[in-house]
Amino acid sequence: MSIAADSAQNIAHVLTEALPYIRRFSGKTMVIKYGGNAMVEQALKDGFARDIVLMKLVGINPVVVHGGGPQIGDLLKRLGKATEFVQGMRVTDSETMDVVEMVLGGLVNKEIVNLLNRHGGAAVGLTGKDGDLIHARKLVLQRDAPELEAPEILDLGHVGEVDSIDPAVINMLVQGDFIPVVAPIGVGKDGFSYNINADLVAGKMAEVLQAEKLVLLTNTAGLLDEQGGLIRQLEVARVNQLIAEGVIHGGMLPKIRCALEAVQSGVRAAHILDGRVEHAVLLDLFTDEGVGTLIRGR
Repeated sequence: MSIAADSAQNIAHVLTEALPYIRRFSGKTMVIKYGGNAMVEQALKDGFARDIVLMKLVGINPVVVHGGGPQIGDLLKRLGKATEFVQGMRVTDSETMDVVEMVLGGLVNKEIVNLLNRHGGAAVGLTGKDGDLIHARKLVLQRDAPELEAPEILDLGHVGEVDSIDPAVINMLVQGDFIPVVAPIGVGKDGFSYNINADLVAGKMAEVLQAEKLVLLTNTAGLLDEQGGLIRQLEVARVNQLIAEGVIHGGMLPKIRCALEAVQSGVRAAHILDGRVEHAVLLDLFTDEGVGTLIRGR
């Protein structure tokens, strides 16, 4: 068999394997959290954009929620602004919040929109402030210590969590065949802007939209067991057990909790994928093998 014929057969195999998934997911909404290496390396950026545009072309409705922590850190450093982290979260005073809004709502958001449009999509950039999309509340953290009579309240400034989401503007864009690209900035009842963890926004967005899937791109292969092996599939009960046993810990813990809340609130499945793998989103959605960890809700 010639090389050309062999290549054609491989393409035909890929297409026939993908077809049942395309049929199943046509008309469904998928929320994808975009960040990590996939947002930095050019080949991965181009691959991600092509994946999202292809999803839209075959009838799936992708909604992208993005992060931008490293980009915020880089600009703060160039401005000579010191950054303090508490329990993994950036303390955000008013000046830092101005930088966050400029980077997330401006530079990063518009770069992603441009990337999707360059690859044939019709993307529209938003922050949670647009269309009254994300209502936020100030995040309150406590620190317990033996020397303290009562827990210490930690003030992180303009760091928030999702209070509620009004999906009207998202639904309007999806119905108009646009791809929404959302920066995780919300507004509180106090009128202040709040920076919210992008994983949390993606999870809540998936719940409100009753998405078919929540996809979280990370810088690891997925959820790993105690021996470092990839756990390909999990039921909700097993997730709770792994959290209790301490297998799920560190930076993976908030991602898993976000995925867990989503599937318990009606999202059919959550995927934790390795954003360092080119075309990770398509490989996971449209192939039998997949490339990450799948958490099923029902």
